[in-house]
Amino acid sequence: MAIKEENVSFPGATTTLPGFLAQPEGSGPFPAVVVIHEAYGLNDHIRSITRRFAEQGYAALGVDLFAGRNVVVCMARFFGGILFNSLDHGGIRDLKASLDYLAALPGTDKGRIGAIGFCMGGSFAIAWACTDNRLKAIAPYYGMNPRPKEALNRLCPVVGSYPEQDFTARAGKTLEMTLDQANITHDIKIYPGAHHSFFNDQRGSYDPAAAQDSWNRVLAFFKQHIG
Repeated sequence: MAIKEENVSFPGATTTLPGFLAQPEGSGPFPAVVVIHEAYGLNDHIRSITRRFAEQGYAALGVDLFAGRNVVVCMARFFGGILFNSLDHGGIRDLKASLDYLAALPGTDKGRIGAIGFCMGGSFAIAWACTDNRLKAIAPYYGMNPRPKEALNRLCPVVGSYPEQDFTARAGKTLEMTLDQANITHDIKIYPGAHHSFFNDQRGSYDPAAAQDSWNRVLAFFKQHIG
């Protein structure tokens, strides 16, 4: 599918946020996905994922949550937020602002919006979806669960991917158990032998088989719920 792409900027919670927007050619309306980066920021890997969604018929926005600020300071604040204010810290507020921007685009179907995130971004995707019912499906990769755990009962459908050789595998198991109990549609898979950042083809921990299988699961799940 032919796509168009551009660097964009839009108002965040406290500052202007840069982003990378990729959309199918045509007028839409298209289902939409927010792509949330891991600790490496909005890099070529995240841009490639954004393009891949556009090629599948989605309006996709990769947002830069660091927004030109000091990465170490941002990471400290974000992980502090994950631990002590999971559901309403600066990263979550910026993601809600990102969705405001994406939903307002003329080619976006406002009723079919999802999010995908990796590590920090996976944690953000889960917490964000607990507090924003505009999200209809999420795909966290090796993310942590928010506190309190009871917030997970408010989630939309979830397709989650976790590496067995990583501390987040336990979070994946807890997420699956909680979603089972809450009767929320989900597809959680823990990949044997995989390590953290197994989806990132720019890292030494890249696992091609796990990455491809998880991507196929995400596409199938999103097609069912927002596609």
